[in-house]
Amino acid sequence: MNAVQKTFWDGVKSEIPLLIGVVPFGMIYGALALDAGLSKLASQMMSTIVFAGSAQFITAQLVAEAAPAFVIILTIAVVNLRHMLYSASLAPYLKHLSIKWKVLLSYLLTDEAYAPSILHYEKEGLQKHSHWFLFGAGATLWVSWQISTALGIFLGTKIPDDLSLDFALPVTFIAMLVPTLKKAPAIASALCAGIIALLTYNLPFKLGLILAALVGITVGIVLEKQNPQRGQDGK
Repeated sequence: MNAVQKTFWDGVKSEIPLLIGVVPFGMIYGALALDAGLSKLASQMMSTIVFAGSAQFITAQLVAEAAPAFVIILTIAVVNLRHMLYSASLAPYLKHLSIKWKVLLSYLLTDEAYAPSILHYEKEGLQKHSHWFLFGAGATLWVSWQISTALGIFLGTKIPDDLSLDFALPVTFIAMLVPTLKKAPAIASALCAGIIALLTYNLPFKLGLILAALVGITVGIVLEKQNPQRGQDGK
């Protein structure tokens, strides 16, 4: 096995444990999208084109609540702002790539693909074939997300009501989040966002998510700018 193949399969293997939470989440989305009034084709195409589980989940819920279009767009935009931070932290390891590779990897960049990739890059450093790790992780997630969405669309109504799959999402995100909380700004950002999300849980149209995301991002950016060396040392 050459270096490219090894790096790719390392990325695939790093993603497999996270699929335990991704598959149930995709099934929930598929069933929820239909309940919200989306067609089977539209529900599946959202997974193919948008490929952003949190955004898709929130969109389905807001559509079901008949939320105004601007609220849906604003919510998705704010929730997905975190991908700008993901991209910024991965940039030093991917800056040498061609524009085609960058476009492909930006499409495949999700929470579940980012978490194992950044841990790998921080450990291994910049290598010639580093991008194949993210590609392997992202491609594995993409395939599983399409399949799990389809299962939710076609089998969602047959899943017993007493078989709750809701636990899968928070468990998956906790498993991804905890290993990455090494720096003080990241820890403070996560704590602040979590507290705000709890305090604003009852706001209509999931507006609490927007506020929590904005507060978390703002806290992280401010702390990084105030003392960048402290953020790097994690103290």
